[in-house]
Amino acid sequence: MFTSFRILLTLLFATWLPVPSTSALEPVRVSRDGQSFVLAGSGRPFRVWGVNYDHDSEGENGRLIEDYWHDEWEVVRADFREMRDLGANVVRVHLQLGRFMSGPDKADEKSLAQLRKLLALAEETGLYLDLTGLGCYHKADTPPWYDAMDAPARWQVQARFWAAIARACRESPAVFCYDLMNEPVIGGKKEEGWLAGELGGKHFVQRIAHAPAPRTNIEVAKEWSALLTKAIRAEDPAHLITVGVIPWAHTWPGAKPVFYAPEVTDVFDFVSIHLYPEKGGVEKALAALAVYDLGKPLVIEETFPLNCTIEEMDEFLKKSRARAEGHVSFYWGRTIEELSSATEKKEIAALIAKWFSYFRDQAEAMKRPLDPKAGRKGRE
Repeated sequence: MFTSFRILLTLLFATWLPVPSTSALEPVRVSRDGQSFVLAGSGRPFRVWGVNYDHDSEGENGRLIEDYWHDEWEVVRADFREMRDLGANVVRVHLQLGRFMSGPDKADEKSLAQLRKLLALAEETGLYLDLTGLGCYHKADTPPWYDAMDAPARWQVQARFWAAIARACRESPAVFCYDLMNEPVIGGKKEEGWLAGELGGKHFVQRIAHAPAPRTNIEVAKEWSALLTKAIRAEDPAHLITVGVIPWAHTWPGAKPVFYAPEVTDVFDFVSIHLYPEKGGVEKALAALAVYDLGKPLVIEETFPLNCTIEEMDEFLKKSRARAEGHVSFYWGRTIEELSSATEKKEIAALIAKWFSYFRDQAEAMKRPLDPKAGRKGRE
């Protein structure tokens, strides 16, 4: 119902909806001191205030963008305008390997063409894209030939995936970054497969190797990260590269970074972590954040009041600005108005509507650079 209504509205009002000029977008780069982001042309500071556009609200568990971006493009256009109107400046899009690789050595040209169309839409709406790749979120969509491969063969396919993506995207100022994989992990038995865990019908965590012995986890992370970043850099020498990780220090306070260990982190332009504060645990989350303050720009690439109140989330966001150069929450294809009038799962819809209102109201303040006189904890 919501889909049809939004398509109709978009078609009716597309002629008068205001759209920022494409020329307004400047590529984002790391500052000279290596600790923040700037716009390449003007040198103005840039702080991330974004959303994950990982699935929509249709069906029980939501559809991934590749499930509908061919046949329902006007929905995607409407969603981008809605995300812009919420005050976001970055949209994190999750690209599935099975949709972009039609074989071990062959990229899918139809999907690449649609990705270029998405870049044009991002430029049109003044939004930057965090392109997160190698997704296998829907287990049924994972190609059997890929699932049967060992780690070295999978890595080669992954490198070809990223080379194709970077080749398609290198000219667009709308690319904020390439994120190699959502929450890669190392370890586990072969019989456990490549996908770890399941949430809402999706597998967001993926193994890049099983039990790595005699190599260490850090050695595996270094080799994998170097291979994939090299594939990207061969096609695109300029746009930023990162990898979004689970900060294990939030679960085990003594845990150290693996993908951002000193031996690995040089290949990444900035640090990305996924951090959800717990009820009564704002200080604990801030302590985990500090572990990843490594002298590079730091982005909290996933966060949401999933396990805490909005008031606690507000405290976390404002205190974390001393270390983080940005925050990325979520958007699932329904506006504040649609959520407020929902007739199913009213309590959840009302909570999300309240969060979106907060997100919108805080947007300008959260995108504003910090007062340089205030300094940054851990970086003075």
